[in-house]
Amino acid sequence: MADLIDIKKTATPEEWQDWHWHLRHRITTRDELVQYIRLTGDEEAVFRTANFSFRMAITPYYLSLIDPANPVDPVRMQAIPRVMESYLSENDMSDPLHEDADAPVPGMTHRYPDRVLLLLTDQCAMYCRHCTRRRKAGEHDAPMPRDNVDKAIEYIAEHKEIRDVILSGGDPLTMSDQRIDDVLGRLSRIPHVDIVRLGTRIPVVLPQRVTDDLIGVLQKYKFVWLNTHYNHPQELTFEAQAALAKLAEAGVVLGNQSVLLRGVNDHVDVMKELVHRLVKNRVRPYYIYQCDLSEGIAHFRTPISKGIEIIESLRGHTSGLCVPTYVVDAPGGGGKIPVMPTYIISQMPGRVILRNYEGFITAYTEPAYLPVDDADYKDLCPPERRSDEGIMTLLRGDKVAIGPAETKRNKRRR
Repeated sequence: MADLIDIKKTATPEEWQDWHWHLRHRITTRDELVQYIRLTGDEEAVFRTANFSFRMAITPYYLSLIDPANPVDPVRMQAIPRVMESYLSENDMSDPLHEDADAPVPGMTHRYPDRVLLLLTDQCAMYCRHCTRRRKAGEHDAPMPRDNVDKAIEYIAEHKEIRDVILSGGDPLTMSDQRIDDVLGRLSRIPHVDIVRLGTRIPVVLPQRVTDDLIGVLQKYKFVWLNTHYNHPQELTFEAQAALAKLAEAGVVLGNQSVLLRGVNDHVDVMKELVHRLVKNRVRPYYIYQCDLSEGIAHFRTPISKGIEIIESLRGHTSGLCVPTYVVDAPGGGGKIPVMPTYIISQMPGRVILRNYEGFITAYTEPAYLPVDDADYKDLCPPERRSDEGIMTLLRGDKVAIGPAETKRNKRRR
């Protein structure tokens, strides 16, 4: 059996620091991969199955993080496909979050009242094996057509309720600095857009991309926030930490969105170590996502009770700054629903019984309280930003009941 090649030795030091070199030299085939790592039976099998469709592409940098002697290395499991991806669960869906159904223009989802999600490209530096958007990611390795971007920005400009734009993909930081600058510049000229969030895994899988030129672009726009996607402490390498430091020192606000993955981070100690290292690097743990019902990733999913256990291990056991919100992105387009341990034990008029992380039980006595009159605050918030959908229509007294439209009773009424 041939000796394995150390992938770092395939590049000069200058090439290893060049993010373009890493994109050009991504490992995309089985024959390339076996030069650097011996495949397990599950990994070999996936390349022989006709049902396997989601492409592989691994940056040399990210491949270098794998312990080749460990068949369940957490980086390996996120990067190298296994035969389980070819199996479809009865619960799998192509578009579990119904992003396409909520797309007023191609490539943009408008689900929440004041936010839109704009997919700028289908290219990622690496194609994560747990990708929720695998129906689209990597189709062309190309930015969204400019005509679609124009339509999306026109839509944002016309809808004054939109104050928050999330740029995602693919990974928007695989685009050129000029293209990123152009999109941010156009959004900055829309008065009602308060913030723009970049959803990117670049600091994880290709930290060399965080160049001085990119920092120069991001520093121009004070409304930019950046959410990255670290799933395991092993990913917070020296290079990754240096990239995060450059972003933080440039004034970019950093958050992290992890996905709860079976065999990768589904243990309370792993997740606690991850959030501690993130905060140490000035990254706020923002979300832990329950793994979605996308096709071919059932083997990554855990029961929701596992996520609740992880939050139980964090809340009270470490600083609140380290505790992300655990969410289920609801199938069918229901959006992110927070899930957490139950801290309210009981209630009665005027008193609430609560428990803390230790099991300490206490009573909180509520004050007499008169409802606030909405009319007193009608000039504070413009109508397009008023919270007046769903449950808020009941709390504001605008409706006495809401419910599903497609019941037999409602069909009879129609």
